Amino acid sequence: MKNPNSKLEEFVDAKSIKRKSVVAFCIFFLMLVVGFATWKWINNQPTDQGALRPLRKVLDVNEKFFSAFFDSTKLVKEYPLSAAAKKVRVNGIEGIRDNVDEDTWRLNVIKDNGDTLKITLDEIKLLPKKNIVFDFKCIEGWSQVTHWAGVPLKEFMKHYHLKNEAMKKYVGLSTPDHGYYVGIDMPSALHPQTLLCYEMNGKALPKIQGYPLRLIIPVKYGVKHLKRIGTMYFSDKKPADYWAERGYDYYTGH
Repeated sequence: MKNPNSKLEEFVDAKSIKRKSVVAFCIFFLMLVVGFATWKWINNQPTDQGALRPLRKVLDVNEKFFSAFFDSTKLVKEYPLSAAAKKVRVNGIEGIRDNVDEDTWRLNVIKDNGDTLKITLDEIKLLPKKNIVFDFKCIEGWSQVTHWAGVPLKEFMKHYHLKNEAMKKYVGLSTPDHGYYVGIDMPSALHPQTLLCYEMNGKALPKIQGYPLRLIIPVKYGVKHLKRIGTMYFSDKKPADYWAERGYDYYTGH
């Protein structure tokens, strides 16, 4: 026998579904309005270091969070030499478009007192060499296991008595023509795997890879691995950074 209340239940269920659908649609429409208004508000804000101010504030918060948990004793995974790519990818040639004068090139290290050390590649090669094979990561999404060698930046600074400079918050690096430049937090710069690198795959750096000297800093993405270092300086304020000025994350760690 058919339940006499079934039609009433169907009517109530249909009415309930209709009411819920109307509520859901209203919520969805409201979210669209709020989202569009927020997007419009953000795009009308002034820029800060190349990014819209609200976005830069978010990036700054991320930087504080990740830097607070940075552990200088934690090493990036290293691989055997056999895993290293023979054909190493090149990404970005800003600052190295012109030829470098191999005889006159010097690494100019600006000290805290204003003096400038002018250091030759041969002098750098006298310091203890470290090899590293690691997974080089690019912010574009690709990675590649590569083999590099040079002197750890931490040991370089010890050798040249840059104790006061190591107390600063940042290291600034730029190419000889100042066409490319980066700023790096000091804890990352002094990480034991950060190198002033002059070899790739057991040979002198190719010019396209930053000959005669480049930075290899495995705790950072590739945009921080400055090719062809010309100048190094130290500061408690964030040094100029090529990609940060164009709206990217300043910290760029992984």
